Formats: sequence, C-alpha cells, structure tokens
Amino acid sequence: MKELQYLNKYFIKYKYSFLLGIIITIVAQIFSLFTPKLISKSFKAIESFHSNNSNHALIKDELLNNILLIIGTTLIAGILTFLMRQTLIVMSRHVEFDLKNEVFKHYEVLDQNFYKRNRTGDLMNRISEDVAKVRMYVGPAVMYTINTLIRFVVVIIYMYNVSPRLTLYTLLPLPILSYIIFRLSKEINKRSTTFQQYLSKIFSFTQEIFSGIRVVKAYSLENQYQEKLEELAEESKTKSMNLAKVQALFGPLMIALIGVSNLIVIYFGGMMYINHEPGMESIGVIAEFILYVNMLTWPVASIGWVSSLVQEAEASQKRINEFLKTKPEIINHEEKQTPIDGAIEFKNVSFTYDDTNIEALKNVSFKVDNGKTLAILGKTGSGKSTILSLISRLYDTTSGDILLDNKNIKELNLYNLRGSIGIVPQDAFLFSDTIKNNIKFGKENATDEEVINAAKNAVVHDNIIAFSNQYETILGERGITLSGGQKQRVSIARAIIKKPNILLFDDCLSAVDTETEEQILNNLTEISKNTTTIIVSHRVSSAKNADKIIVLDEGRIIQEGSHNQLINEDGYYSELYLKQLSEKELN
Repeated sequence: MKELQYLNKYFIKYKYSFLLGIIITIVAQIFSLFTPKLISKSFKAIESFHSNNSNHALIKDELLNNILLIIGTTLIAGILTFLMRQTLIVMSRHVEFDLKNEVFKHYEVLDQNFYKRNRTGDLMNRISEDVAKVRMYVGPAVMYTINTLIRFVVVIIYMYNVSPRLTLYTLLPLPILSYIIFRLSKEINKRSTTFQQYLSKIFSFTQEIFSGIRVVKAYSLENQYQEKLEELAEESKTKSMNLAKVQALFGPLMIALIGVSNLIVIYFGGMMYINHEPGMESIGVIAEFILYVNMLTWPVASIGWVSSLVQEAEASQKRINEFLKTKPEIINHEEKQTPIDGAIEFKNVSFTYDDTNIEALKNVSFKVDNGKTLAILGKTGSGKSTILSLISRLYDTTSGDILLDNKNIKELNLYNLRGSIGIVPQDAFLFSDTIKNNIKFGKENATDEEVINAAKNAVVHDNIIAFSNQYETILGERGITLSGGQKQRVSIARAIIKKPNILLFDDCLSAVDTETEEQILNNLTEISKNTTTIIVSHRVSSAKNADKIIVLDEGRIIQEGSHNQLINEDGYYSELYLKQLSEKELN
C-alpha cells in the first residue's frame, strides 16, 4: 500500500468525519452484539422452565422482553450503520472531488512536452477511472475494513468471555484465511495494473477516432478501425476476465471457511455441553456462538472484496502518482507581477525539441520595439511557430536569452506574461459552446457590444448573424459547425477582444481569401497601434505592412528588413513576392 500513502493527507483533512465514522461504527457493533446474548438468555430461560418447572408467566414475559430488546437494539444498530455509511462514504466523495481537482490542476501546469508524450485518452482515464477506483478504497474499502476490525475485536472479546476454549476452536481457520488473502491479493494487484493499462489504450484509441471521425469516414476506414477496436476490446476483456477469475475465488473460500467454523462450533460446543464443561451450562451458548460466527460471515467474506478494492486502488493510485510526480519543465520563478509593455528581443536563441531532437532554431537574434509589428516568413518547418511558442513560454530556450522589456523572460511572472499575450494559433481550436462564449474566452467579462466589435474587426460578424441563433449558435466539437476560415476569424476575435500588450498571429489567415485578409489586416493595423504584434505567415500580403520582416530557413534568419528593402534584393522574399503577385494577377 505504498502508493496509497499519498492519500493520507486527505484522511487528515477530513479527520473529524473519519473519527466520527469510527466512533459510530464501534457503537453500532456493540448494539448488534446484544442479539446473540439475548438469544442465549432466551434459551437458558426455556431450559430452566423444563428443568425447574419455573413460572410459565415469568418465562413468557422474559421471552417477550428479550424479543423487544432484540428488535430495539437491531433498529439502533441499523440506524447507526446508516449514519456510518453517510459519514464515511460521503467523506470518500469529498476526497474524490479533491483528488480530481488536484489531478486537473496539475495537468494545467504541465508543459507542452508532457502532452506530446502522453495520449489524451490515457489522461482522461487517470482522472476518471483511476480516481474512481481510488474512491472505492477511501470509501467502501476503508469503511468495511474498520467495520470488520471492530466487529472482530468486539465479537472475539464477547466469545472469549463466554468460553475461551470454544473461541480458540472457532478461530482455527483464520490463519489459513490470512495466507489465502495474502497470495490472492498479490495476484489481483498484478492483474489489476495490466487491466487498467489496457483500459487506457481503449480510451486513447476511441478518443482519437472520435476526434478524427471525418478523416476516417473520408477514407472509408470504418471497418478497419472497427476491427482494431474489437482487437483491443478482446484483449481488455481477456485481462478483465483474468482479474475476475482471481477475485471470484474469494467468496466461495470465505463461505467455506465460515461453514467449517460453524461445524467446529456445533461439534466441539456440543461435546463441551455434554461434558458440562465451564461456560457451557446451556445449549444457548452454542446458539450464541453460531450467531457470533455468522456475524463474522460478511466481514470475513468482505475481506476478499476489500482486498480486491485495495489492490485495484493501489494500481490506480500508482498511475495517478506517476503524473502527479511529473514536474513541469516551465516553472514560474517570480510571484510578483510587473506591467508588460511589449518590447521583445531574441539574443542568440537556439532551441531543440526533446521528442524529435530536431534543432528548430539556430542562433536567432532580432528585436521588436514596443508597439511595432514584426512579420516572420519562411518555408514549412523553418521555425516560425517555434518563435511564438518561446515568446509565450510554452517552451524554454535550449540556449540564448529572450528579453521582454529588457528583462529575461524567465524572470517574469509566468501567468502575468501569458495574460499579457493574445495568441491566434495555426490550428484554430474552438470549444463546444456558443460563438459568443468562444469569443468571450479571451475576456470573460466582455459585454455583448465588445463581442460584436471584436467579431466585426475579425470580419466574421456578417457570417455569425446569418446563423439562425446568431451569436448564441452552439458549435460542435472543436468548432466543427464553422468553416476553416470562420474558425480562424473567431479565433482572431477571441484574441483581440482581450486587448493584450502582445499579439501573436500564427499563420491564422491561411484559410481566408485575399480580400477578407486585406480587411482583417487593415482593422488590425487600427486596433493594434500600441500593441507589439508578430505575424507568422506564408503570404507577402500579410507581411508587407509590418515594420520589420524576417525570413527563416532551417532555423536561421536568412533575410531581415522592411518590405521595400526585401523586394529590392535577391532572395526568398522577392521570389515569393513575385510568385504571389503573378498568382494574384492570374486570379
């Protein structure tokens, strides 16, 4: 249970609920033990009537009183058991809530490399299925363990007080039981870990298929992926069945051992009664012991189930701990928040992606003054998007420094930095929500007027009001309701409504026609006069009005200057300009 020790902090947090649950459990067990004692007394009363010809009315009254006491104590024990469940199970729900929040919060602070290494389905499985398994440990497993331990202690004390020798005979099967639980628990842990791993594979596979369902349908690959899913499901079923087979051994073994204990009570108890041994003055003692043994039936039987829950939780918590122990590579070194103006400088910056070991930037240096516009052009894979990722500190440089307002970017408050940046990614991601809420994602408290103005500046307002529900139109997953160009423009509206100090546009006009592009660029020129703007593009038309243009090739700056300077010198920019100019004329 080494991995489950991580949860001890939650037991401390909810210690009052935990202790109250234990107290209620103790009291409930004490009340439940009145029944065997009262039944034993009833047997003695009946025996005394036959042996001593006692008063019939008195015996009848005593039996009636015993029955009423049995009903009363049973009701009290039942109510207390209900309160025990309300206390401990509700506590486990609080722990589940806290743990899910902790995992989700940790997911949020982890860096881009983490999400490159791990699949979304696996992340979802750990925060859902694995946390659910852990809750079963914190709730039912802990509750029944406490219940079983207290019942064992109380019942054995009662049995020992009645007849120490018969108690010893009754408990003879327990060492065998302990050994079986030990062996089976180890096997359950191993098989449970394997099963959870296969469950994660199914989660990841289905999540990817659902996300890319249009591609699957376009290539008519439904049958192939159906077969792959069936293979995974079959493997998962096999692992699940292997686990279930081991778990299924517990129940019958527990019942068999309890049955053996009952036989021992009847035989040895009967012999002791016949021989008139101390503590066995009445046949009611045998009945009392049989009830005690049967009171242990569920706790003993539950040991197998609880052990299974603990082993599954151990395997799940181990998987959760793996992520919780993962340290983010991008760390906030400064708690103090300072105003950001937006002057950016790269000084001999190089960067290599860990997962591919590809050097995306090589000794790159440039400067953008506050409120100015920089355009970055270059072939695919030349490192354009990497520059934007480094500015927003999604990654840290391999070597070299990035200065923001003459301060090293690593020394700035990370969240203040990102809060000062509005970014439009190359792959426009929209949430399954209304268009209005997607635009307000950039500024949660934005008014409807601000939303409309942002949409107008992004030249998407006319498209939106053409929908029947206009700004209240619900988008499908990842904004599937909209076209590629509409998604890009909604993303632009989301960035500019924020009115940030720095605007980053990562080839966000690639799906927009040249006429609409011209309108958007003109609007951006007006609204970003005092904003540092960096535009990554493949089009000269997006870059020509920038204060400065740099051209990248294989991670190096090969050209640098204004539009007029670059079209008048031989190189990539002038060639691209002439090519796109001729294409425009042909169109």
